[in-house]
Amino acid sequence: MSHVRLDAVLVQAVIAGALSFSHLHDLAEAAGQDGWKAWAYPISVDLLLVAAWRRMRTHADNRAAWIWFVIALAASLGANIATAGLLDLANVPAWLRILVAGWPALAFLGGTLLAHTPAPEPEAPTAAPLTAPDPEPAPDVTVERAPEPAPELPPASAPAAAPAPATKPPTVAVPPALLDHARKVADTHHATTGARIDSATLRARLGVPAPLADAINAQLA
Repeated sequence: MSHVRLDAVLVQAVIAGALSFSHLHDLAEAAGQDGWKAWAYPISVDLLLVAAWRRMRTHADNRAAWIWFVIALAASLGANIATAGLLDLANVPAWLRILVAGWPALAFLGGTLLAHTPAPEPEAPTAAPLTAPDPEPAPDVTVERAPEPAPELPPASAPAAAPAPATKPPTVAVPPALLDHARKVADTHHATTGARIDSATLRARLGVPAPLADAINAQLA
């Protein structure tokens, strides 16, 4: 069935093309274009139709192609209607002679624009803005702190004449809970490094003042 339908379409196309070709030739000849010039007019109209049709099929923006397709189709249909007995071919009006004489320039302009007008370039996709990856959340470590750090005692005053004798560091109270936590930190440090934890490291791990770190380290010894 598809081959039969295709053959019928081809036959219709040949008949329509032959009749339109003949009507355009007769109209051009009646308008004063005799000889080979009358045969060139239907070829010009058909070529403009084909060029406009190809432009419409191969380009997305085909408004110009539609305009030239309608112009060429109007010329072909106009010739078919004019030669159907509605126009006296022996006395063609002046305006029709002007249209027929000016058609070659118009067809050349349309064919040139259709063949040499560049197709619009597709828009480049916009790149998504680069976003920095979310930083990994810090581990949730709860460190028990002393309710209030013990205030540092003011330095003992000494006579101006003699240097101050060495004083014993003040005793700082260590909460039991903080001491238990410090002992766990010290055990972990010893198991990891093989060395006993010092006051500076203990102070950094617990976040306590230096006197309190020294007192804790003394009790862990």
